[in-house]
Amino acid sequence: MMREARIARKTNETNIDLTLAIDGEGQAELETGVPFLDHMLDLFTKHGQFNLNLDAKGDVEIDDHHTTEDIGICLGQALKEALGDKKGIKRYGNAFVPMDDALAQVVVDLSNRPHFEIRGDIPSSRVGTFDTELVHEFLWKFALEARMNLHVIIHYGRNTHHIIEAVFKAMARALDEATTVDPRIKGVPSTKGML
Repeated sequence: MMREARIARKTNETNIDLTLAIDGEGQAELETGVPFLDHMLDLFTKHGQFNLNLDAKGDVEIDDHHTTEDIGICLGQALKEALGDKKGIKRYGNAFVPMDDALAQVVVDLSNRPHFEIRGDIPSSRVGTFDTELVHEFLWKFALEARMNLHVIIHYGRNTHHIIEAVFKAMARALDEATTVDPRIKGVPSTKGML
């Protein structure tokens, strides 16, 4: 069974067409108009062994906010849809990723209960033209729409690019673990009988 979903979202601010395959080969085709976000999503796809096709057009002449936020929404919706009934998945994932001076940890629970926490500092307000407060916006919307617990811990780091890169790589690795099908797991991994 192919765990894949396509999400199309069109508003007055953005027009997004996104396809996510959970069981992929780390291949990405990305066109968002937000170069730094393209870079982070490319890393996310490669290190999570997903496939991601994304075409996004947004009002980037104003700023990157609407495009970044709406991509987070669409990616979360695609992950939730692609997971289906979640039978046999590991459900939990945890990853530490170093990136030179930075160390980030991401812990996820594909619980169907959305929650987002982030601890630690992103020292600079911009990386190139990208407003780093949008990292929070993207991650929160991703967690909300995927209906998962997403906990991000930035243990330390000096370089803002390295810190954010470590977060996206750790999130990919944690989600790769959580979405893995384990043949020992019968049904959904919950005593409630559903997620």
